[in-house]
Amino acid sequence: QPTPQERAFTALRVNERPPKPRTRGVTEIRGPYYAPMGKRYLEDILETMGAYVDVLKFAGGSFSLMPRQAVQELLDLCHAHDVLVSTGGFIEHVLAQGREAVEYYIRECKSLGFDIIEVSSGFLTIPADDWLRLVEKVQKAGLKAKPEVGIQFGAGGATAAGELEAEGTRDP
Repeated sequence: QPTPQERAFTALRVNERPPKPRTRGVTEIRGPYYAPMGKRYLEDILETMGAYVDVLKFAGGSFSLMPRQAVQELLDLCHAHDVLVSTGGFIEHVLAQGREAVEYYIRECKSLGFDIIEVSSGFLTIPADDWLRLVEKVQKAGLKAKPEVGIQFGAGGATAAGELEAEGTRDP
């Protein structure tokens, strides 16, 4: 976090936060989702506001569509600015592909340097015991699990509730 002498508008108060790594006052920003986010774009964000950013959260599995080197560069850039990197909600897609896919996904996240795997229940219901086993599996791989509890209405909130209700529910 910039010192008062380093930041602009020093006469204005800002909420003081502890230095990184923080356990409270954590700010998570969304990575590639509605628009692409390349290395130069992220570098601009982190050079200007990086002191306030604690986590970069990928969304919608966007990392799975990117070249491996591009993903690696984004993760390395985040780590150079003491920013953790989260997969965001994507494991529900992986779960539908079976046990081997889940094992592969966790290994690949670790290999690339992700810090956090979000274990989301926003789009599907996972029995509590299975959810707990999944969290333990992520932790055993040396990653942080970020359980997300609740029901999500629309990816990023952009889908109308009526549209989602019309789709109904199904067993993955």
